[in-house]
Amino acid sequence: MELVGLSEIALLAGVSRQAVSNWRSRSKSFPEPIAELSSGPVWYKSVIEAWLKNREGRMTRVISFINLKGGVGKTTTTVAIAEFLALEHQKRVLVVDLDPQTNATIALIDEVEWERRDKEGLTLLQMFQDKLDRTNKFDIKEAIIEQVSSLKIPRLSLLPSSLGLINVQDNYVWDLKIRNSSVNEHNILKSILKPVISDYDYVLIDCPPNLGFITKNGINISDGYVIPTIPDILSTYGIPQILLSIQNFADENGFDIPPKGIIISKKREITLHYSKIQQLKGEAVEGKNPPVFKTMIPEAADIAGSPDQDFKFKTLSQKYGKHKQVYGNLTEEFIQKCQ
Repeated sequence: MELVGLSEIALLAGVSRQAVSNWRSRSKSFPEPIAELSSGPVWYKSVIEAWLKNREGRMTRVISFINLKGGVGKTTTTVAIAEFLALEHQKRVLVVDLDPQTNATIALIDEVEWERRDKEGLTLLQMFQDKLDRTNKFDIKEAIIEQVSSLKIPRLSLLPSSLGLINVQDNYVWDLKIRNSSVNEHNILKSILKPVISDYDYVLIDCPPNLGFITKNGINISDGYVIPTIPDILSTYGIPQILLSIQNFADENGFDIPPKGIIISKKREITLHYSKIQQLKGEAVEGKNPPVFKTMIPEAADIAGSPDQDFKFKTLSQKYGKHKQVYGNLTEEFIQKCQ
């Protein structure tokens, strides 16, 4: 990771070196240097950039949504929180669909538009393909689609996925080492998003149901992550693996990415679900798991159908029905945990 000293920080901030020294001595939030060299203290550039953005009141919060099991409500939760952030809280939101299943993409744009963009190289497949081919066909500003969802939300944007990412996961890292070894396979998304990320208040990343290099591209740019899950044995089984793998990845790369919590979805009023929720809460108290969100999403047909583009909803109330308040409360809690 790139390092910076006092002079480089001054250039980044557009101030004098003395001003940076003053920040360091007077601001309790100023990051601690990672080392004191003979030439002076040094910091990770990404950490300093984040601090500067926060100081200026324009901190972009990047959160990954991840579970190793499919069908747990991960995408539905991602899309719902994105819509509520944009509509009810007036936030600028970008959804990044890293999942080859493309569920978030199809929840936010129609399939005809998605197919056209996929053929024209305006999905994340082209971003990864460029690194193999040593080309620059992918244009991030062209690829991002504004005013998405069936509600046509002005502040909600999408960076769409492609079914072709399935093949990228299989052989990509090996091919990249042969064809373009100078590229860090975990840094691809970060480098592409860098010119536009400050345009948003929140970037929500819908990760694939695995811990492969595509997921790590999302983790590498995130400030934190949440784990949506059904409160049953199979859906929660991989949580320890997620926590350990992400912590190891963060330690290896010199940054911190805390889990923001576990979001319970498709909750049913049955003994199995009640027992599992109590277990997760107990493990959170013991420090084994992140905290469980207080707001839990019940299993309901109208919620399951909410991402479907065939429903031409005009408002959040129409789209989420009697459960609008539940998602509203979840979004409020999400905002608090991201502070």
